[in-house]
Amino acid sequence: MAFRFLAVPAHRLVDHPQSLPTDERLEPELPPVPEAVERALAGAEFRDVRARDRLRALLHGDRPPTLGAPEAGLGPSAVFAQPPQDLPALLRLSDELEGLARREAGERALVWKCGDCGARYAVPVALVRQVSIRCERCGTPVELNATRSLGEEALIDPFQGAVNHSRKALAAFFREAMARGWPVLVAEDRRAQRETPTA
Repeated sequence: MAFRFLAVPAHRLVDHPQSLPTDERLEPELPPVPEAVERALAGAEFRDVRARDRLRALLHGDRPPTLGAPEAGLGPSAVFAQPPQDLPALLRLSDELEGLARREAGERALVWKCGDCGARYAVPVALVRQVSIRCERCGTPVELNATRSLGEEALIDPFQGAVNHSRKALAAFFREAMARGWPVLVAEDRRAQRETPTA
């Protein structure tokens, strides 16, 4: 299931089938990988319930969501958290998401790029030595000098990177929504389901 989080002022909430306002809205900046948001919430709890279970109950429980959809192709919205009563629980969830992202960040590496063809090379920080190598793609020498690296990044698979990015983005979004006093809404992204090929 793909989720879409957003927050709008409480006085701007409308019932389905109307759409929620687009002019006054807060959304997390998430990677375009629908499964990353669900994986980002794995292991996190909100009010002593697993966050993913709460989302599923809100969207597919006995009482279907009744608030307006964020946009066409998305289902009706449900309130995930409401200030001020959910403020402490949502802040704990934000802390938990950031902690999970830190724990699963992976080993750090310095990154260089070939000046001719743009091939990237990453070396774990602990193994960095000043050395020159030949680019595997074009044969141009690449200086693996720490002072000339493009920077440091995590040595993790790209999907895990998207999951951790989602955790950090959701944590920042939850904090900002609560700071503004706006309810946090969630809707099901039905477009992602239609794009998934059936077996």
